[in-house]
Amino acid sequence: MSDRHPPVRIVIADDHALVRDGLRKLLELQPEFVVVGEAADGLDAVRQAKALKPDVLLLDLAMPRMNGLEVLQELAGVAPEVKTVLVTASIEREETVRAITLGARGVVLKESAAQLLFSCIRAVMNGEFWVGHQGVGDLVQHVRRGAGVPADEPRPASRLTPRELQVVGAIVEGSSNKDIGRTFGVTEQTVKNHLSSIFDKLGVSNRLELALYAVHHRLLAAGTAARAGVAGRTPGSSDAPAKYRK
Repeated sequence: MSDRHPPVRIVIADDHALVRDGLRKLLELQPEFVVVGEAADGLDAVRQAKALKPDVLLLDLAMPRMNGLEVLQELAGVAPEVKTVLVTASIEREETVRAITLGARGVVLKESAAQLLFSCIRAVMNGEFWVGHQGVGDLVQHVRRGAGVPADEPRPASRLTPRELQVVGAIVEGSSNKDIGRTFGVTEQTVKNHLSSIFDKLGVSNRLELALYAVHHRLLAAGTAARAGVAGRTPGSSDAPAKYRK
């Protein structure tokens, strides 16, 4: 980070002291991060988040007294501005969807390289969602199998233009604004304008909600042309962790 930006204030919540100590040492090697608190259980994590108001809470999923999902639910009412990243040994797809629904901004496995955690923190500070190495398609497939809201007829979606439907298809594939702009020969600002219009029409507020909505309301077929075009983007881009910018 530049001198114009204060360091990202972080609270670490994990019931293992060695994990907390290791994370603190790793994070504080980066001048852009500062650890302002630690919690050894879920109740203390809520107290720390409420009292310290950190930028980011790194939260273990399996915690005594209050587990990670319960902490997320509690924080929604007392500290909604805190960006929570689950740092966990393992997580089921149902738990991932539930965590994002409850307000989590990211999910990182403990087996991941430190640089991945750093990238996740930077992403959520930039307004993105980060779900480890699990791509949008994986979440989409899980929702299609029954997680979340059952599919209804696409009521507001009928107001989308053909181009907006193509953009929706590209978002479901995890394409960035730059990818979409390159595919359709438009500027990133034009893509942002399309997204603003889509968000307004569908009543969603970010890319992840849009991707889930698209599955719930069966919009994917309408975006097939866009997805086919985006499939030819820069090699390696499909291997990137899932990120969703507002």
